[in-house]
Amino acid sequence: MTRRPPHTLRTDHLTDPLGLDEQHPDLAWQLTQGRQSAYQVQSATTSALLTDGACDLWDSGRVPGEAHTGIRYDGKAPGARQRVWWRVRVWDHSLRGDEDTPTAWSTPATWETGLPAPDDWAGAEWITAPDLGPGDPLPLLARDVSLPATPVRARLYATALGVYEAFVNGAPTGRARLEPGCTAFDKRLLYATYDVTEALRSGVNTIGIALGNGIARVLDTDGRYTKLRADHGSPRALALLYAEYADGASTTVVTDPSWRTRPGPVTLSAWFGGEEHDARLEPADWHRPGADRGGWRPAVPAPLPADVALTARAHPPVEVVDTLTPVALSEPRPGVHVFDLGTNIAGRPRLDVTGPAGTSVVIRPAELLAPDGTVNQRFTGTPCFDRYTLRGDPDGERWQPATVYHGFRWLQVEGLPEPPTPDTLRGEVMRAANTPAGGFRCSSDLLNGVHRLIDRAVQSNMYSLLTDCPHREKLGWLEQVHLVFPAVAHGYDVAAHYRKLVRDMADAQTATGLVPDIAPEYTVFEDKFRDDANWGGALVLAPWWLHRTYGDTATLRAHYPRMLRYLEHLRSRSPDGLILEHGLGDWMAFDTSTPKAVTATFAHRRIAAALADIAEAIGAHREAAAHRRLADDIAGAFHQRFHDADRHTYGSGSQACDALALEAGAVPAAETPAVLDHLVSGVRDAGDHVTVGEIALPSLLRVLSDHGRDDVVWDILSRTDNPSYGYQLAHGATALTERWDGPTRGSSQNHYMLGAATDWLVGSLAGLRQTPASVAYEHIVVRPAPVGDLTWASAWYDTPRGRASVAWHRAPGAFRLTVTLPPGADTRVELALPDGGRDVRQVPPGIHEFTVPGDWSPDAA
Repeated sequence: MTRRPPHTLRTDHLTDPLGLDEQHPDLAWQLTQGRQSAYQVQSATTSALLTDGACDLWDSGRVPGEAHTGIRYDGKAPGARQRVWWRVRVWDHSLRGDEDTPTAWSTPATWETGLPAPDDWAGAEWITAPDLGPGDPLPLLARDVSLPATPVRARLYATALGVYEAFVNGAPTGRARLEPGCTAFDKRLLYATYDVTEALRSGVNTIGIALGNGIARVLDTDGRYTKLRADHGSPRALALLYAEYADGASTTVVTDPSWRTRPGPVTLSAWFGGEEHDARLEPADWHRPGADRGGWRPAVPAPLPADVALTARAHPPVEVVDTLTPVALSEPRPGVHVFDLGTNIAGRPRLDVTGPAGTSVVIRPAELLAPDGTVNQRFTGTPCFDRYTLRGDPDGERWQPATVYHGFRWLQVEGLPEPPTPDTLRGEVMRAANTPAGGFRCSSDLLNGVHRLIDRAVQSNMYSLLTDCPHREKLGWLEQVHLVFPAVAHGYDVAAHYRKLVRDMADAQTATGLVPDIAPEYTVFEDKFRDDANWGGALVLAPWWLHRTYGDTATLRAHYPRMLRYLEHLRSRSPDGLILEHGLGDWMAFDTSTPKAVTATFAHRRIAAALADIAEAIGAHREAAAHRRLADDIAGAFHQRFHDADRHTYGSGSQACDALALEAGAVPAAETPAVLDHLVSGVRDAGDHVTVGEIALPSLLRVLSDHGRDDVVWDILSRTDNPSYGYQLAHGATALTERWDGPTRGSSQNHYMLGAATDWLVGSLAGLRQTPASVAYEHIVVRPAPVGDLTWASAWYDTPRGRASVAWHRAPGAFRLTVTLPPGADTRVELALPDGGRDVRQVPPGIHEFTVPGDWSPDAA
């Protein structure tokens, strides 16, 4: 039998990454067939050494076990700027009689280290323009570099306080935008590694850096909208170019006062309010060899505090992922043109224009229109606009802001020198370039629309932070990071991205153990907006999602001490397990009767239970038992305090109270059917609408599905009146809105916090999920829920083991199910039978088709 090798090798959840700080990263691979019984990893400093088996870094030898996600590299620390080549082979115990024969070696993968230690940046200085004031044009920095030969390998390591664009010989260093990403700038800045080998040549080369403010410097600016104010100092840059030649020699160039600087064309860079760019101020070919730098001044050192850490960006950057052409163009007032992109996005406008020098074009982004057809910025922060001043190029000019981004569907343009066409303005869609990882479709246009709304909102808020909205706040509110994790992860591979988000939470934790509701904490909100366990608990719950979904144990180990500090913070507020009347409650609920103590105590219990599982995963078994006792005690206190035995409900009797009690395991088994009936009655009495807010919504949908009431969830999601997802679709929403009635009420039109429905669509309706105790999809369960008048549904997901997919179709004669399962996963398929029973089967990896005869038409259901 042919023994095909493993494939899809990944390092720290990335494919052939550049510039990692981590000296002992996690390794992972996928199997081509069978079930792994052992593995062997080899690594070396060159591909030739690896091919020869001369592994100068590591040879693991044969390691028994089925694990192939999160395997720690345990070889020699490679140090700085070192490329590591690695490969893996496995043994397969499913091949009886041939267990001792390994597969062939995999195709080699690589990773490359960056500059992990401060000494690796030796000689590089933070630099900026001299006498740079808050209202001055943003600086350009440049340095000519003479290389003795064409490099065989060259890397640019760069970062900035603020945002930057880096260029080599006039070309951008890559697709990344809005670098270096949002962090707690007084504690940490991210640097990126760019492969610039192809951009360099023998002789004179030029490195250029253009700076902007980002969220590191948000000031009162020209009367524009400002959500918050922050000033970490003037924009500045740090960079190191390393070029290596065929003979082994190398050249290193660093930022220092030998660089030259001058004011650039960006005259205003306001993170919330917009950018202004005067093209007349941009020196011709300033970032190319031979540029005239007469009048340029020497850059000046601008050191940051020594305790600000430099950390490699080890997750996908923000990139332009799509470009939208307007679907409509109007002129509500003379000279005022409004472009409709047809979809609410996050990103930036792209202007193509020809006209006289000095012509000023203003672009106003918005999510809504005013009654007169002009843009309405009332709910997104006003005024916000970009301005471009033409240099007068007769061949035309193209421009897009480089230091800001916006949320918008409509773009209002004023000052065009000639009437526009649809090609005059486009919308560039931007997001973190996390790889798409899943999909869903079904026979209902309504449910497809719900999935599309949620996905668009996830994309629009998936930047270096997971933001609440891409316009008004752009802040990392933490409740969404864990409550809506399934919606994010079902659509995109966020394993590496979430590691960064967890580190942001850890950096934001205070000396008392508190984790604020936003991270990074760019502004300190009042108490209830700063200390709610459903927000701060993301420090525990997000790493647990990472572990369960991707097999990431390293993040658990790294942050477990901080999780314990957070638990102690909660215990200081709750000596008896209850957290009384604190925090934000069930945020955005229609039924406001749910006591805050219910939502806060639910979070406390959930955090304690997750810590028990986390402690087990990292081998702290004694601590796990203590955490589990605490979780049980909290559940008992919850039941004792809030149970209403006469009405078979909890707290105020709201949908939220019932759902959270059931999800928390606070309801005794004998009482569960009655509480579930009370919950269902609450939904029916509300006309099959939810009355919960964002905290209880995931629990409500999960509890109903887990207790066999997918019919109730179907009835909820089938509504088109308020409150419902369908109401948003019926009233023109193209992304999920902040409120159920967002399109008619206002507020944010691009907000993913109510996105819990995706978990039900994929995991229950289509029926593709892992079992509750599974890690990295080692145990999959396929249990479709053919409800309502649906005739078919399908979903796919790229698990760490490979792609899994489900497709079902029901008709008068039969119910048909097709399942595709990856190697290395145990799978249970549960098929509903016409008599109400279930046909349960264990199936191996591969493609399987099942048919259940009977009348499965929607009318029969």
